[in-house]
Parts: sequence; C-alpha cells; structure tokens
Amino acid sequence: MSATGLEVFDRTIHLTNEWLLEIMTDLGTNERVHAWHALHAVTSALRDRMPVAEVAHLSAQLPLLVRGLFYEGWRPGAPAHYRTRDEFLNRVRELLEGRAPVDAERACRAVFMTLQHHVTPGELDDVRAVLPAELKVFLEPALV
Repeated sequence: MSATGLEVFDRTIHLTNEWLLEIMTDLGTNERVHAWHALHAVTSALRDRMPVAEVAHLSAQLPLLVRGLFYEGWRPGAPAHYRTRDEFLNRVRELLEGRAPVDAERACRAVFMTLQHHVTPGELDDVRAVLPAELKVFLEPALV
C-alpha cells in the first residue's frame, strides 16, 4: 500500500524529496524547509524572467509538487524589473527574507544544479535562450 493511496502523489513526494535532498546537500543544510524556500525563491525569480510559453514548457518537466510551487503567486505578463545578475540575486534575497537564512547566490547555484540534473538539456537551452545575457551565467554548468 502506498503512503497516500494515490501513486501520482507518492511519486511526486518521492521526486520532490530527491530534489530537496540535492538542494540541501548543495546548501550544506539539514533543514528541508530551507531547501524548499530556496527552490521557491530561485524558480519564482526565474519564472518571472521568462515568456509565458517557456514557463509552461519548463514547468512540464517539474515534479507535480514543484510545479505547484513554481506557479504559486505567478502573475503572467507582469514585468520583472530585474535584468542583471545583481538584480536577480536581489530578487531571490527578497523572496528568501524571513523564510530561510540562505545566501541568494548559493541558493541559485543549488537550485540550478538540481534543474540541470532533472530537466532535459534541450529545455535548459530554451531557458537560456530567453534569459538576458547576465542571467544565463546561472545555467552554465561550469559555475554550478
């Protein structure tokens, strides 16, 4: 018998826990909630920098629970007022503030590394293609 009684829920819980464990390891924390907040902050900042169609394409490759987190609070078409690396990091800091004592740059590296492990290379190329030049650096394998 499964934990929830529904295979789809058990599968997404399992996959989400795998993602969180990777992020926790990269953050150097044992606090799952810190990884969850880092995942939310980074993916929300990323989502807000992408066109609606690309948001949908990326979200299709996320575990169901992570997909819900990814869309939480989203206002399609609302302009993101950050284009530079520093502005992106500041947005991640804002989203982490009061939720997790995690360095924004370290959170970005951890989350983007996890995305690289679980999202197809073609989709990551598509994400890179729509980001401003200074933000593409977060998806470069050598930096994560």
